[in-house]
Amino acid sequence: MGSHGPASFEQHFQDLPDPRVERTRKHPLINIVFMAVCGVLSGSNSIAGIHEFAIDRRSWFVRYLDLTNGIPSEDTFGRVLARIDPAAFEKCLLSWIQTVQELTEDHLVAIDGKTLRGSGDHERGRAAIHMVSAWAAENKLSLGQVVVSEKSNEITAIPELLQLLDISGALVTIDAMGCQREIAERIRDGGGDYALAVKQNQPKLYEQVEGAISEALDGDTEDFDEYQTIENGHGRQETRTYAIVAASESVDPDDLWRDLSAVGIAISERVDSQGRQSIESRYYILSRLMTAPEFAGAVRGHWGIENNLHWQLDVSFREDECRVCRDHAPANLSVIRRFALGLLKRETSCKKGIEIKRMKCAGNNEYREKVLFKC
Repeated sequence: MGSHGPASFEQHFQDLPDPRVERTRKHPLINIVFMAVCGVLSGSNSIAGIHEFAIDRRSWFVRYLDLTNGIPSEDTFGRVLARIDPAAFEKCLLSWIQTVQELTEDHLVAIDGKTLRGSGDHERGRAAIHMVSAWAAENKLSLGQVVVSEKSNEITAIPELLQLLDISGALVTIDAMGCQREIAERIRDGGGDYALAVKQNQPKLYEQVEGAISEALDGDTEDFDEYQTIENGHGRQETRTYAIVAASESVDPDDLWRDLSAVGIAISERVDSQGRQSIESRYYILSRLMTAPEFAGAVRGHWGIENNLHWQLDVSFREDECRVCRDHAPANLSVIRRFALGLLKRETSCKKGIEIKRMKCAGNNEYREKVLFKC
């Protein structure tokens, strides 16, 4: 395969274990992987689509790959993608994409889960797989993901994911499922800070945080900062108020949460065109005391994982409609989709949406190379 500057795809995949026995390796593993990535990037949402794309673009692939034995069959694509170890595969993809995009300093890492609804197999009694993903908010880049075991939940998957990531200097945001002392410990061990949502499933902590915020709002606390935004659109007005205060001893009297330094609240007040009002409040614990605008950025950045990752995967990549359910294939296709999305968001010369960028990748070799190699 040829090299385009620092982003030589092949060098990052040379250590990926080939799941096939040697006598069945008619096609190099790099061929299957590269064609799959390019196929998904170019609008293919299934194994069959990847295969057809590879056939149609053979004259382009021959510039980069040894096609002595031609294009792999659809069955070969399916069989190999079902057997590649997703963790090893993702490590290679992450290594590659980080050579073409550096993370900003002091970046925000949002961690959240998503179920791949089409990956279940009712006849075989297999539940749809659930993935926990890490998303670099400023760079709009997938940093990694792990599959949640059927017999487990996000609480056990998040520490596994944190082990894969370099979170030094990052602010890691997680919803209430991840508000666990072990997870806070892992984040601090990794050199990151945490901003964890707190809900009433932890009544004692919730009550202590709520009390500290109420005291601050009553004006009895120093180191208190507040910030507000007002937005109009979609037939409603939304006022968001963010407040943060240094954590008093009453928040964590037993010193259970490592380096707990601040507590925050995000209040969202919506008024629609009929004058109907709704108010939602969310509480947070943080290991870093920051300004209220910085806290607002962290909260909004975390919500962005829904719009910039999960929603985009469903709308632009039809992830929930994908019926691939064989072994590791759903997880590996999910890994490819997330990194393809990161590549497409990174390419900014085309000002259109993700679906149009995928269409351009399908029909324009030069644009596909620009997205892949940052030419």
